[in-house]
Amino acid sequence: MTLESVRTVRATAAAVTAVLGAGAAAVAAGRFASDAALRTPPGGPLPTEPRLTVHATAAGRISLTRDFAALRPGTYGLAGDAFHAVVGPVLAGAPESADTVARRLERVTYGTVEPGDRAWLVPNLYTGEPGTALGLDSTALDIPGELGPLPAWFVPGARDTWVIAVHGLGATREHTMNLMEYLHRHGIPVLAPAYRGDPGAPRSPDGLNHLGETEWRDLDAALHHAVDSGARQVILYGWSTGAAMALRAAARSEVRARVAGLILDSPVLNWEATLRALAAARRTPAPLLPLAVRAAQGRTGLYGDRRPGAAHTNRITVPTQIFHGPDDTVAPLAVLPPAGRRPPEHHHPAHRQGRPARGDVERGPALLRGDPAALPHPPHV
Repeated sequence: MTLESVRTVRATAAAVTAVLGAGAAAVAAGRFASDAALRTPPGGPLPTEPRLTVHATAAGRISLTRDFAALRPGTYGLAGDAFHAVVGPVLAGAPESADTVARRLERVTYGTVEPGDRAWLVPNLYTGEPGTALGLDSTALDIPGELGPLPAWFVPGARDTWVIAVHGLGATREHTMNLMEYLHRHGIPVLAPAYRGDPGAPRSPDGLNHLGETEWRDLDAALHHAVDSGARQVILYGWSTGAAMALRAAARSEVRARVAGLILDSPVLNWEATLRALAAARRTPAPLLPLAVRAAQGRTGLYGDRRPGAAHTNRITVPTQIFHGPDDTVAPLAVLPPAGRRPPEHHHPAHRQGRPARGDVERGPALLRGDPAALPHPPHV
């Protein structure tokens, strides 16, 4: 081999090593970035949710850092490291500075709220379980699931149409208690299951959140349980990834004929946008966001039809009610693609993903028009 040939081989080897090194670095970076989106823990704040400082408290009033989050209309939980409270609407005319906003302090669930505490808005207005939090007769049970027993709450009612309520990203089944008192008052049985990755439920085999793509099978187990327990038909009520699970269950379940309708609150219909938003909120540099999406695809199998929502809606034929808002960055607003003779969707405004205004529980559009059970108007929580 000539000297020139040796130099060529060495240069080629160096170039190949550099390319392989860059490729390995890109893979590692993509995996790291996808972790930011796929490992959102239940019961904690979404990375898109800002921390707010408590500036002052008084009888029935709390002052928080002035932020778009603190100005949202509606009623929310306020969670800190050692407390949970419930805050109502912004108080017009209340004393406040340019840096603060005053809201009504409805109650302190536990702990003590002090000036200087850091907190964030959460969707659940109650903590604990339905018996202690709401005074409702309820049963704690385990539903046999694909990966193991799934803890669930069941609140009985006189009707044979059940509601299965499924929480979404960053929440636990405590969120579903926002609905229970209202539905119980109207005699509607409510089943609120946990699913893989939740406290007390089996861990996902890879430890990742699949944004409903695999989790829907746990909802399917709950649907089978409801049918086996006497439900003539079922309404699926889901928030964010729980809404995505409801869409999949209504399209794929062996007992989907028992699904009478869907209520979808901020449904995750475009998983790529959701992954990007969650990764970006965890300060993933913009150049790494495409790598995060590709890494998530490889790790979770999130491929399918790339039209938003298409993979799990092309067989939906039941009435569907949607709450969604244009300022939702985690689950961007989208319209379900047309599918055969599916009745038209009823769209209603909401706010940011997983954090919609609770609204007046006695008002609202018809739950599912034409439903033979003549269900009442639902609260929007």
